[in-house]
Amino acid sequence: MQTLRDNLSAVYAGSPMLVRAALINLVFLAFVLGGLVVDDRIVTGAPVWLKPVKFASSVTISTLSIAWMVHALPPTAGVRRASTMIAVLLTLEVMLIILQAARGTTSHFNADTAFDSAVFSVMGLGILIVWICSMFILWRHCRTPVADRTLAMAFRIGLALNIIGAGVGWRMTQPFPGQIEAIEQGVRPRIVGAHTVGAPDGGAGMPITKWSLTNGDLRVPHFVGMHALQLLPLLVVALRTRRRARQDRVERVTLYAASAASALLFVGVLVQALRGLPLFSLLGS
Repeated sequence: MQTLRDNLSAVYAGSPMLVRAALINLVFLAFVLGGLVVDDRIVTGAPVWLKPVKFASSVTISTLSIAWMVHALPPTAGVRRASTMIAVLLTLEVMLIILQAARGTTSHFNADTAFDSAVFSVMGLGILIVWICSMFILWRHCRTPVADRTLAMAFRIGLALNIIGAGVGWRMTQPFPGQIEAIEQGVRPRIVGAHTVGAPDGGAGMPITKWSLTNGDLRVPHFVGMHALQLLPLLVVALRTRRRARQDRVERVTLYAASAASALLFVGVLVQALRGLPLFSLLGS
């Protein structure tokens, strides 16, 4: 138990802002889960509080994952600033998503009013900065010698896939054909961008995730890429727990196989989504 406390203390000391952000978003998660229970409003085919629940959950585990990764780095000013920017901007994004949910409207792709456009623009700029800061942390981590090379490699591959997966978000913000035509005609569209390919957002969706059942959905590769940052390090930890001893060769072979599978899965669901095909079409249903 002492070892666990020592590890948690080391992670907190390496990036207190990221750990605090995780705790704040955990509080947000409790709040929006309550909203999901008591508020039955529907926005774009989904419960209004579903998106805040998904983002608060994602930011909680993402900030903890990056804090775990960062604690192995020397506490330079650059690392501290990058960690702080990630913590603050991801928390701000969740706050803006909660604000828009409380207003009964969408947070992403919303150009209905000047205020909605400003909210989405602030979120977009924030995520761009987070993306750059994540690349900086990956660069510093790759240049830093570490004692546990297998776990470090899991974090590096995971963060690289996370950055690529986050980049799918920029594809979602591009106007689709109907919106482009409206813009060319001087008509201000209410929505600019979409995560569904080949149809407007809000159609039939899977339980919980609401990923499209009828068309391509860019949230699928977005999810697969971004959460490799948790999957790969936890796989290494699980192997060690099961074997009761470190076996570097077995761990590395398993890690490389899982990394290749994650990358191939990401490419597969990305190509599928861009072709306008739903997730289950890849699974043969």
